[in-house]
Amino acid sequence: MEPDKDSARGLYQIEGYLLWSAEIEDVRRQAARFTAQLPWLTTAQREDVERVYTADRAAASRAMLVRISDRATELRREYTAHYRQLRTRVVATAVVAVGAASAACSAVTYLTR
Repeated sequence: MEPDKDSARGLYQIEGYLLWSAEIEDVRRQAARFTAQLPWLTTAQREDVERVYTADRAAASRAMLVRISDRATELRREYTAHYRQLRTRVVATAVVAVGAASAACSAVTYLTR
C-alpha cells in the first residue's frame, strides 16, 4: 500500500475508535442517570443494572452502526454503477459529436472545392 493510503486508513481507524469510545462513555452516563432514578437499589444491584444497561445500549449502538455501514456500502456501489454508466454515455456522446462535427467539416470542405 501507499503511505498516504496507510495514513488515511490509520486516521479513519483512530477516528472510529474515538467515536466508539465517546459512544460507550455516553452510554455509561445514561446508565448512571437511569440508576439514579432508582434510589432503592443496593450498590451491587445498581452496578448490575448499569452493567446490563450499558451492554444492551452498546449492542444496540453497534447494530445501528453496522446497518448504517452496510447501507453506505450499498449506496457507494449503486452510485459507482450509476457514475460508470453516466460516464460511458457522456464519452459515447462526445465521440458521436466529434465524429459528426468531423463529418460536417469534411463535407463542407469537399463542397467548397
